[in-house]
Amino acid sequence: METVSNAAAYVLRFINQTQKSIFLTGKAGTGKTTLLREIISTTHKNTVVVAPTGIAALNAGGVTIHSMFQLPFAAFLPDEKADPYISENSRFENRNTLSRHFKMNGTKRAVIQNMELLVIDEVSMLRADIMDAMDFMLRKVRRNETPFGGVQVLFIGDLLQLPPIIKNEEWAVLQRYYRGKFFFHSHVIQQNPPLYIELDKIFRQTDSDFISVLNNLRNNTVTNNDLAVLNQYVQPDFDFKKNPGFITLTTHNAKADTINTEALEELEGKEFVFMPEIVGDFPDKIFPVDEQLKLKVGAQVMFVKNDLSFEKQYFNGKMGVIKNISAKEIFVHFPEENKTIEVERYEWKNIRYYVDEMTKEIEEEILGTFTHYPIKLAWAITIHKSQGLTFDNAALDVSQVFLPGQAYVALSRLRSLKGLILLSPIHMNGISNDADVMDYAQSKVSMDKLEGTLANETRIFLYNYLKDSFNWDELAREWSKHQQTYLSETGKSVKSQSRVWAQQQSLAIHELLDPSRKFIGQLAKLFQQEEVDLVFIEERINKAFDYFFPKMDELVFELYWKIEEIKRLKKVKSFFEELSELEEIQTNVILRLLKVKLLIRAVLENKEISKEVLVSPLLQKYKQDKIEIIKEALRKNGVTLIEDDDDIERYTSKKKKTKEPKKSTIEETLELWMQNLSIPEIARIRKLTVGTVYTHFSKLIQMEAIEISDILPPEKINRLKAAFKEYDGSGLGEIKEKYDDEFSWDELRLYKAVLQKNT
Repeated sequence: METVSNAAAYVLRFINQTQKSIFLTGKAGTGKTTLLREIISTTHKNTVVVAPTGIAALNAGGVTIHSMFQLPFAAFLPDEKADPYISENSRFENRNTLSRHFKMNGTKRAVIQNMELLVIDEVSMLRADIMDAMDFMLRKVRRNETPFGGVQVLFIGDLLQLPPIIKNEEWAVLQRYYRGKFFFHSHVIQQNPPLYIELDKIFRQTDSDFISVLNNLRNNTVTNNDLAVLNQYVQPDFDFKKNPGFITLTTHNAKADTINTEALEELEGKEFVFMPEIVGDFPDKIFPVDEQLKLKVGAQVMFVKNDLSFEKQYFNGKMGVIKNISAKEIFVHFPEENKTIEVERYEWKNIRYYVDEMTKEIEEEILGTFTHYPIKLAWAITIHKSQGLTFDNAALDVSQVFLPGQAYVALSRLRSLKGLILLSPIHMNGISNDADVMDYAQSKVSMDKLEGTLANETRIFLYNYLKDSFNWDELAREWSKHQQTYLSETGKSVKSQSRVWAQQQSLAIHELLDPSRKFIGQLAKLFQQEEVDLVFIEERINKAFDYFFPKMDELVFELYWKIEEIKRLKKVKSFFEELSELEEIQTNVILRLLKVKLLIRAVLENKEISKEVLVSPLLQKYKQDKIEIIKEALRKNGVTLIEDDDDIERYTSKKKKTKEPKKSTIEETLELWMQNLSIPEIARIRKLTVGTVYTHFSKLIQMEAIEISDILPPEKINRLKAAFKEYDGSGLGEIKEKYDDEFSWDELRLYKAVLQKNT
């Protein structure tokens, strides 16, 4: 097995079968993003993805650190005593001030409390003080004083790429607390270092000489021979206009913009301007591409996303030339392949996380979408914006490299030295990497130590998971606190009538504590043995389950019943919210008991721990089935239920749906169509424009999932058939111009899909 497969497989196993936090790094082109996607799709853990900036969060499919943890845009002083203050250019917070003005809504609090895995992407940009602020917030909200409040953290990034940004005025104060600015300088990481795993199999480059130069550049060991190898490619008079297919990598935005603007202006022909389609909440500060896309025939462009369709016709960084263009169409030609494709708009989603009320799993809610063509002018790009891209041909303007590692970032975008042009020679000065980063790299774990570490951490994880599944101290504390709240209730209130019920519930929970503690003690002894007898442990788990589950099941049922009763009454909002908080903890307890049996069985059968093996129909539908039983009983007792719970919205806005595997955007549209929803209804539900949904239908026709006759009437189809008689398979602009308002662009695209299906 190749090294990268080993390293990537180890990362997956550490995520799924340990609690150990991981720093996942790797040179450019080693597949960190691909591995992140695999982790998110396969892990059994409730996962949240965050990143330091809006665009980084968007690209990772997550949210920003500041929005997730409600952090103000300020420097964080990691103690209570330091005085917070605001100057003209800077603001400082400490633990006390962060707590004081901290208000978190119930949805976000539930997400943080249910979180099991936190993924921090582009961690190279994350400052040490913000890392400590995140740790503080997690501990506070989760009421857990272990690092990150007991959440496993996966840090992903290349520390030799984008460094954190700290103003001089901020650093003058922060340096009293930190010896450096990177995330690993934070107090929480210094005291609890993550396992450092590096992916080192490079997919982007195969040229051994080039890989050697890049490694030396990365490791601050550049030799004169390396420089001589690179400087063979110096061409100061290189003219990119006479060399199509080359992109200029430069250090400043203004320079890249000027090159692109001037090159576009020099092209003859009509200029077209394309704007995004924005639906719902999508702030302009996180627009993933420029709002205005200006193009002409002959413009050199680059794709900024991978093609998600089966055809995989382009990738992030692939270059092409505009061949044909109209108000609603863009065709890009790839000269090397002698192939032309039509570019379709791409959907970016602004999301937020919430906890599914039934399954207690963390889900995503789409707040808004930004749909635009995933291309940009590509005669030039900044080194900063080239991160993650792959180029066959690039001219590098590295004469003004202004950050450590930028020369490495720029050079590592290329597949090979054959496609390299240097506009000026590279010198030794100005390209050394940060010494702290190089020191930290020494802590990476070797491949031969990973197996032993994994076995030990898996044992710790298994013991803690089993132990915690029978530890109900927090649940008992919350019931005791709830019981105390009845003391201030008057005899006539709705809540006061449930006083005896609450006492009985609290007593029943407390009666389970002593036997559960004894069982936890048994587990501790069993795991202290040199050879852990998992067969015997499973037997003990099953006996404990048979004893505790019926009792806990009854208590949960009682709580669900009470909530269903009171939420249909008026003026009980605070009582409902109190019971909902108890329900959150109690449902998690019962779901965890169900999961424990699946976990120990999977370990005994030597199965890889994943989402698949820790899910069962009983677990997925536990609460839903109980609620249905209660509703049926209430109906029989003459209680009128409003099935869609419209009147209960005043108490809760949580979604009611069961977790399903993620579908492609086209599959989601098809599913709604199968429910007999109209195209405008689908657009509204999915927060997309009607035009975007029509694009999905064109694809569905091509895939033969639906027929055009499902959408358009026969007479319209016949007229389209006549209009397309002379169609040569290129753009639709001429047909649209000829028939004008008789057919919409959407209708023309639907019929074009019919022809493509038949070819």
